[in-house]
Formats: sequence, C-alpha cells, structure tokens
Amino acid sequence: MAGLGTGPFELVLLFVSSHADFAEIARDAHARIDATHVVACTTGGEIGNRGYQENQIVALGMRTSHFRATCYTVDPLDSIDPQTEIDHLIRARLALADTAAGFASEFAFLAIDGLSRREDELAAVLPSGLGGIPLFGGSAGDGTAFKRTLLSLDGETLTNAAVVTIVRSRCPIRVFSLNHLIPTEAKMVVTDADPARRIVRQINAEPAAQEYARIVGKMPEQLDQFTFAAHPVVVQLGGRHHVRAIQRVSEHGELEFFSAIDEGMVLTLAKTQAMAPHLDAELSRLADSRPPELILGCDCVLRRLEAEQIQQTAQVSEVLRRHNVRGFSTYGEQLGALHVNHTMTGVAFYPPDDDG
Repeated sequence: MAGLGTGPFELVLLFVSSHADFAEIARDAHARIDATHVVACTTGGEIGNRGYQENQIVALGMRTSHFRATCYTVDPLDSIDPQTEIDHLIRARLALADTAAGFASEFAFLAIDGLSRREDELAAVLPSGLGGIPLFGGSAGDGTAFKRTLLSLDGETLTNAAVVTIVRSRCPIRVFSLNHLIPTEAKMVVTDADPARRIVRQINAEPAAQEYARIVGKMPEQLDQFTFAAHPVVVQLGGRHHVRAIQRVSEHGELEFFSAIDEGMVLTLAKTQAMAPHLDAELSRLADSRPPELILGCDCVLRRLEAEQIQQTAQVSEVLRRHNVRGFSTYGEQLGALHVNHTMTGVAFYPPDDDG
C-alpha cells in the first residue's frame, strides 16, 4: 500500500485477494493510512497497473483536496427495510452536501457481499434515496471458489453486508457500464424456479442444465464456468438487454444464477464480440473530450474467465493498463437500480477544470 503515497485521504478503496488475511489487512490499513474512511472487499481477481492480476492488494486513494465522502454499512442484508435504507441514505446525502458545497461532481459506490443473494433487492432500493446521484458498484468475490466473501469499513470486517459510499468531488466524473454481448435469436423460458435461491430447475419444461446444454451444443457434463462465460443469457428490461449469468450446475442438475431469476422469464442466448477491441473502443469513448486520469472499474469475473478461455488475457490486460483502470473482478455489478452480470461498471475521473 506504499504506492498510495502520503495522505491525507478522504477515502481509500482496497481490493484484496481472497487468499490474503483480509481481517488483518483491513485493520492494519485503517490504523496506518491517513484516511477518513477505508473501504475494502475481497475479489474474484484484481485489476492493477498491469491489468488483470492475481493475489494482489489494489489500493485507490482519493485525497481530501479533491474529494469528500460519507460511508455507512447495511448489515445484515437479510433484513433490509426499504424505507429505513432510503431515509438513512437521504440523511447521509444531505449531510455530505452541507460539508462539500464546492464539490460539484457526485456518485455513489456500492460494495456488497457477492454470496448474499441480496444485491438485486438493495440495488432496487438505493436510487430512491439518492436524488439522481448515479450509482454503480460490484459484488465482493472469492476467486472462483464461491465460498466466502468479505467487506470492511474502517477496519471492521463484515459478511452478509454492504458498504454504501457517497462521494463528492472537484473532479468531473462519468459513471459508465459496458458489455460486449449481442443477443441472438435463440430464446428459452424459465418454467420452474426458486427465485429466493436464484435456482432454475426447468427451462422449456425440461431439466434446466440438460436443456441449456442442448441449446449451446454441449453435453450436460461439459457445463462449467468457461461454458457459462462463453454462452451467456440475457433478459430484456426497459428496452435494453442485461445479463443473467449462470454461476454453476447443482448436484441435482439445476442452474444456479448470479442474479435475480423467476418463472416465466424469457432468456435470450447471447454471443460475444471480440473482447479486447470492444473494451478498447468503449473506454476510448470516455476520452472523447479529454482522457480521464484514472478509471475505477468493477469487472465481472466471467469476463476474466472468458478472456482466459479464448487466450485474450494479455490483450485485455493491455487495454486495461493503457486506459489506467484500477478495480476488481466481481460476482456481479450494480448500475442504478439493477444488479447485472458479465458487465463492467465504473467511474472515470477527469482533471479538475481549475487545475490547468
């Protein structure tokens, strides 16, 4: 964390490998870094100064000269009261506005337990209290183990929880979302599901894993994380397609999803564009008027797995490096009221207008 330089920092974000001693790192960072708030989470992989990285701690510091922030936890996630969360968020937003009146740009960042199955519920609630502030975020990961994800606010380690951060800045910012998927004509209907557990038992009135395998031209026993990354499914919401990514096959032949799923939902099979060129084009659009100094990115772990499968990890990493992206691989991404997958969400930071 020495690369952060000296403070004071208003906010420090830490993206920590799931192989590290997370609790010790979180406590040590809170004690040693000159920062008002330190927010940390475990990852499905890190995005550092060389693009995709493994077994690292990536730190991003926002100095008090250019940023103001307020943070709070939602804990536990299995007893969310929507009105309480909205009221809490409104109070936090208004208090921050009073102390940072000269900081014109603002965004909200959500870090949440990626195994909680509560991302959809919380993401749907928060925009009602944000008053138009753009929200993005990512679900904490655990490599590809899917066993335990952790978060921390100011040294306290949490699970089954979320950290909500509202930031105001002197830097112009731009919140964005991108994915490289194109819907095909192949559709399927969820005919038996357990929405609370994000499990699909049947597709087209056939066993779910068996029918999905048939549609993508595989045998059920061939289904794995690389298959799901290469053959994602999307759902149409509000005129746009959003990914509903499959996490794994259960021992009973059911499909477990990363995000909300329900009976009657129509899923469309998607195909992928060339990943590195698409990412380069999308990030280049963020530099239409001038290049950002840094991009904070929440990048789905399935994108990392896809890049590995098609042997494009080096090319994608070079794009991330060249565009100065820092962040982590997630178990899901948030944008506004939606929890999505196979996507990168984030925020681009630009130099303040009065800096030169």
